[in-house]
Amino acid sequence: MAALIVEVVYRGIFQKNLAARIARGIVLSARKSGRWGIAFGRYGDSPQRNGIPAKDFAIVADTKEELEQNMARYEPKHTDVTIVLDDTLGKGVESWAWYGLQPINKLTVAGGTVLMTSLRSFDDLLKDIHKKDEPYTLALIRAKASFSGLWVYREDHTEVRMLGALARVAPQFLTLDGVCEAIREMEWGSDLKVASARKAFDRLETRPVRITEGNPEVPYSFEMPKWWEMREGVTIPAIPVGKPKEAGKGYVPERNPYFKKYTTRTMRPVIDFDTCVKCNLCWISCPDSCFDVMPDGTFDANMEACCGCGVCEAVCPVEHCITMVNESAFDDNASQWEAWRRDKGAYKTWLVDTIGNKKVTVRSHGFRFRGQYEEELKQDLDAGGVEITAGIPGENAAHKTL
Repeated sequence: MAALIVEVVYRGIFQKNLAARIARGIVLSARKSGRWGIAFGRYGDSPQRNGIPAKDFAIVADTKEELEQNMARYEPKHTDVTIVLDDTLGKGVESWAWYGLQPINKLTVAGGTVLMTSLRSFDDLLKDIHKKDEPYTLALIRAKASFSGLWVYREDHTEVRMLGALARVAPQFLTLDGVCEAIREMEWGSDLKVASARKAFDRLETRPVRITEGNPEVPYSFEMPKWWEMREGVTIPAIPVGKPKEAGKGYVPERNPYFKKYTTRTMRPVIDFDTCVKCNLCWISCPDSCFDVMPDGTFDANMEACCGCGVCEAVCPVEHCITMVNESAFDDNASQWEAWRRDKGAYKTWLVDTIGNKKVTVRSHGFRFRGQYEEELKQDLDAGGVEITAGIPGENAAHKTL
């Protein structure tokens, strides 16, 4: 055996602690099985941004020499297991660390595993996950995406469930007994968490993925300039000033043509142009300058520049003029303003139906008020037929009936 290389793909600041705990847990579990290991983070984007993808890595090896050989690389070029902490990342990720869209399974080796938390079906997930020219296994832990809530870690057992599942995926490197022993000794250990890890080991669902399966689209990419093609001197071209929308009216800012922020999005703003009071607050406050000023003075969100942070909804003074809606409700990045201009009646009907759907308007991460996480978790557990036991909010997630 050589080494087990695991990448943990997570969402920005919201899952930072969770990812670090999983990577650290992998190493400690490996040590309990008599192997060597190291865990480290990889900078993905500004950690203050709302849900931008980033990565942690864990490497487990039989010998110290094998571990040092793998540590010599800045970032692993291939991984045996890709852990995905939010199934919306299945559509691919983009970061300042590279240009273009990186399929979630890009680094996964032939015969490797993509291990994901999700309540969706395998076939539904494969509509988003790009095709790969080598077969691999898709493995699922049945759970919603876990978000730690900034730096405050929220207790829902996701980290130990991942470790239990990983012992099932790679038993030659991590044993279930080793995982359970590590959980008991770590500062977040408990008998209840040990039980959660064992249940995840038993309940893990897997499905082989053939090379013919998956999203057939070719991820967009950009050719980077060669060093001999760069301009002389120390200056680089700035992004040009924007231009009018049409007929000299409105305003469209120029944007970075290489960094498409929409690939990170879990929510997007939906706009009621009929109630817009043209106050400019969304346009001024958007950290990514994603709003275009339209010829009639209203504002249309450019969906290739929007990362879904929700600032526009927060600053808009008109109730329900801007509503954040789950990204899964959309198939493209088409202009909402153009749809409204073509048929205002049809747009209004669609708008009312969309923002009235509580399933697609509930926040997938970020919390508006203290205790919202606990309330939503309790609702999910009650609806899922969960065995309720005494303990802090979130511990019952280990007892979900699958």
